Amino acid sequence: MATNATWTIIFPDKKINKAGVSSYIIDDDAFWNDPKFSNIWAIQYGTSNTSEEVEYRDKTPHTSYADASLGDFNEFITRYDAAHLAQLQADWDYKWNNYNVEGETEAEKITRLGARPTSYSS
Repeated sequence: MATNATWTIIFPDKKINKAGVSSYIIDDDAFWNDPKFSNIWAIQYGTSNTSEEVEYRDKTPHTSYADASLGDFNEFITRYDAAHLAQLQADWDYKWNNYNVEGETEAEKITRLGARPTSYSS
């Protein structure tokens, strides 16, 4: 399997990982159960060795993502970005509700914490 991938997708775990950031379990059975993924074990996308990007469940030799005909890789990135934004918002909400400074106004608190995240794009 390829190494040092920007993205790692682990199908049995329903997990999407972005190197250096985080990984999320994507709870979307309709997505993961798409027949085009039925023989896929893992994907390591964004590597220098593209011929090793897709690992199959059976003995099919590893292939590049393009050769696997799995569609646009952005469908993984879009799901990751939505999960990461939800986590950023949850983290911000926790800080908003729990990191209080006595006498601080709402405007001062926003200045200290920054605005609540409203978007995230990889």
